[in-house]
Amino acid sequence: MLVLDRIGKTYPNGVHALGGVSLEVELGEIVAVIGGSGCGKSTLLRAIAGLDPASEGAVFLDGERIGAPHEKIGVIFQEPRLLPWLKVADNVGFGLGDRPKPERAERVAAALKRVGLADKAGMWPRELSGGQAQRVAIARALVPRPEVLLLDEPFSALDAFTRTDLQDHLLDLWADAKPTLMLVTHDVDEAIVLADRIMVMRLRPGRIFDEIAVDLPRPRDRQSAAFDFVKRRVLAALDRSLDRAAIGAEDEQKAEAGAAMWW
Repeated sequence: MLVLDRIGKTYPNGVHALGGVSLEVELGEIVAVIGGSGCGKSTLLRAIAGLDPASEGAVFLDGERIGAPHEKIGVIFQEPRLLPWLKVADNVGFGLGDRPKPERAERVAAALKRVGLADKAGMWPRELSGGQAQRVAIARALVPRPEVLLLDEPFSALDAFTRTDLQDHLLDLWADAKPTLMLVTHDVDEAIVLADRIMVMRLRPGRIFDEIAVDLPRPRDRQSAAFDFVKRRVLAALDRSLDRAAIGAEDEQKAEAGAAMWW
């Protein structure tokens, strides 16, 4: 289990980015974090990854405190960040250096096949399209079979068609071992397509303003009434999270109670 215990972050310049975020995420669960710009979404992800440790509180994975990058935690960024001096297959297998060569080759080949790039194994990163490069990055992050995978707006730079395609590929790869996924996104549809729970964050200092369960069967139909119902609920929570008056100490409970009246 991944546990966030009152995570706070204050930068040396005095910016209070996070104000006590607590959350428990079960193994295999997919959680999306969404909110307005500057609410600390990426800061939270970096704290979980151990890339930028929290100023307050702690992150625990299976009872172990995380304060630095950990082998059980993988990260996918907005840019693919492939190693330009390695071919596609070697990029995917980069984190498997401790495994026997036959096993490494088998796992790399299987991952590339799952993301539709089996024929690109011998190519250089510069020869790939943006969508293909991000598929390689997804395969590379999941091949070592991390227990937790963190995704920081991994599809935001891509066109809508490619983004939808990669969401499907991500779910296909996740289904193999079902690691815990935490996804930061600005895309409400993407959050609903992928996540079991959506955490809506409030303005700085970032805190969890609302939690919305997405109890829809996969694959999810974006055109269904049930999908639209969840989407309206998320949008309503986002609207309230951006209203500073609505999130004052005395008004926060009233705002949450009024959620059911939005539609």
